[in-house]
Amino acid sequence: MEHFYVWRFNRWKRWLVVILFALFTATFIWFERNGSFSVFSNKEPTALTKGNANESDIALTFNISWGEERVYDILKTLEEKNVQATFFVSGEWAERHPDILKKITEGKHDLGILGYRYKSYLDQDIEEVQRDLKKAREAFDKLGYDDVNLLRPPSGHFNKEIIEVAENMDYKVIHWNVNPNDWKNPGTDSIVDTVMKKTTNGDILLFHASDSAKQTASALKTILPGLKNKGFTFVSITELINQAHAEPKLVD
Repeated sequence: MEHFYVWRFNRWKRWLVVILFALFTATFIWFERNGSFSVFSNKEPTALTKGNANESDIALTFNISWGEERVYDILKTLEEKNVQATFFVSGEWAERHPDILKKITEGKHDLGILGYRYKSYLDQDIEEVQRDLKKAREAFDKLGYDDVNLLRPPSGHFNKEIIEVAENMDYKVIHWNVNPNDWKNPGTDSIVDTVMKKTTNGDILLFHASDSAKQTASALKTILPGLKNKGFTFVSITELINQAHAEPKLVD
């Protein structure tokens, strides 16, 4: 009789192990399919290029590395149209224009870093990139913005190694997938047409608020209501990241 109870106990022990393993596997698969893990929790270094393609949310982003004339008109237009955006600014520019930086954040817009110097990271060795990122963070900390962790590498130039360095410094690398090249001033109609034709769910739109972008504010007056009429909702990059199904991609 003792042998019977020992055998039955061992049998249930084996079944318990099998059941627990099956539950663990099923839970892991569910999380993977439903995207409940952080979009930056992947082992491979990644840059966010697009949000959830199943949601109508889109993110409007602006780069600023020099000048102070165009940004005011852009901020005014965003306020008039009740649109939240994300501004990526270089550390050097931030130090020179703390008043504009304050105006950006008072407008409830997200703030991101565009490096310290606006120089391509692909033209620098990795130690220089690290120093630039550190200097940028120090600049923002001194200005009172010690929680900025969004990074757009200068000119959007990066590779796997640069993303790894950024992630190790707790930055989230943000790219884009709609670019009307507004800094080239191709004409207001051209900027509008590009954005209206190419924008889809979850897109990250790139614009510029440096003084070289002379037609951007004018184009936004048509783009913002136009995209709203198409059913899109403007959100910050932070909100886009927090969407459960946002998928980061490594950009070559």
